[in-house]
Amino acid sequence: QVQLAESGGGKVQAGGSLRVSCAASGGTFNLYGVGWFRQAPGKEREFVAAIDHSGDTPYYADSVKGRFTISRDNNQNTVYLQMTSLKPEDTGVYYCAANSAGRPTSLKFMYDVWGQGTQVTVSS
Repeated sequence: QVQLAESGGGKVQAGGSLRVSCAASGGTFNLYGVGWFRQAPGKEREFVAAIDHSGDTPYYADSVKGRFTISRDNNQNTVYLQMTSLKPEDTGVYYCAANSAGRPTSLKFMYDVWGQGTQVTVSS
């Protein structure tokens, strides 16, 4: 089973850009679908974006469509989330998660493995 580690979070002003990464180890990463979720203080964890095992099929929440891009490099066992035109409401802890079904799904229960998260803060 894979293990996941997020990196690349930080503080940015509204309108800025940031890229977060999810590095996998210990498993056959190219069989897993990967999703990004975020959680703001006092709120439930919500879906942001996901990508299938091959990288051919991305899937986005409506709130980030057109601003965020998910991609993966299976040779590097890494999934990226490029975030542009950031808004204060994008603030939260960003988690990556992997599902052994290999699908780009927004359903949290489908995900077998979760990372520890990385903080993204967008100031107005």
